Amino acid sequence: MRNFLLGGIAALLALLFIVFCVTAIGLFPTNADSLPNNVERRIASYALNASMERHARRITNPLAVTNDDLISGMKLYTMNCAQCHGSLDLKPSSLQDSMYPPPPQLLLRPVYRPEWRTFYLISTGIRYTAMPAWSHTLEDKDIWRITAFLSQFRHLPPPVQQYWEESYGISLHKAEAH
Repeated sequence: MRNFLLGGIAALLALLFIVFCVTAIGLFPTNADSLPNNVERRIASYALNASMERHARRITNPLAVTNDDLISGMKLYTMNCAQCHGSLDLKPSSLQDSMYPPPPQLLLRPVYRPEWRTFYLISTGIRYTAMPAWSHTLEDKDIWRITAFLSQFRHLPPPVQQYWEESYGISLHKAEAH
């Protein structure tokens, strides 16, 4: 049993040494416009989800979300998020293929998650990505407005839909078709 345990430890150390050597001689690509392999993508997703489950508080939106809050969230999204995550005219970001990992195009391919997770991601950012911690720039109520807009944008009240259509020249029905 002792030899088996020592062999397992030796194999693990050898594997770590090989990973270190491959990394040290520069065999892992670091360019932002390359696609990650499946293993890297899975490990990163698992780490992000596990970290959020451990650190994010499960809080609810303190705002009684009004049409004005949703319109404000839409404007804040346009000013702070659209350059990376896609604009309200439903065009993908020109930066989506220039970053690693590529930022999700939130209006073209919505990511459904609880609001507390969206609020946490916007507030704290994501390490080793281009996603900044917006809590250093925006107030919590503004982050909640963006969160509310993102979680409700497929089912906006008619006055908010009308504002979107008048401001961005595109119908929400076209968004639903995407």
